[in-house]
Amino acid sequence: MKTQTISIPGALVLTLPSSSDNRGSFVKSYHETNFRKAGVNFTLRESYFSFSNKDVIRGMHFQLPPHQHSKIVFCPHGAILDVIVDLRRDSPTYGQHFAEELSAANHKAYFIPEGCAHGFKALTEDAMTYYLVSSEYNKDADTGIAYNSFGFDWGVASPIISERDKTFPALGAWESPF
Repeated sequence: MKTQTISIPGALVLTLPSSSDNRGSFVKSYHETNFRKAGVNFTLRESYFSFSNKDVIRGMHFQLPPHQHSKIVFCPHGAILDVIVDLRRDSPTYGQHFAEELSAANHKAYFIPEGCAHGFKALTEDAMTYYLVSSEYNKDADTGIAYNSFGFDWGVASPIISERDKTFPALGAWESPF
């Protein structure tokens, strides 16, 4: 596994180990020893995935303390433009974002630390986003910030967004508990 530090402290872009031959391909999405060697101390508590149509934007999601979580996110089918926003008040990159394409072709994943919002735009039809999460879902702690409130150009004029995601406050109108 290759790791790349990015502008947001504690977050990483990971290139997952993969191989392919005449049968198809194989990707190792999680290996605790390799993650720990990369400085990622992660305990898996929940796992889930979504399928999204092209130009769907999901985000920017997180869970509030004490149910906050870190995530490992990857795209085993299709491609997504994945975005992280740092919500940690004491972080030198508070309010800043980072974006990278994650796809079945590039085998890249994110490690997203606690205190960061996460979202993505589907670049292909039927894009699958897979999540490994360090805490279990808590409905009362599940929230987000507006996808269009932190200066990121999503590159789509008419995104498909859930009614719930449209209700999130702008980053500037929200007080971070992180």
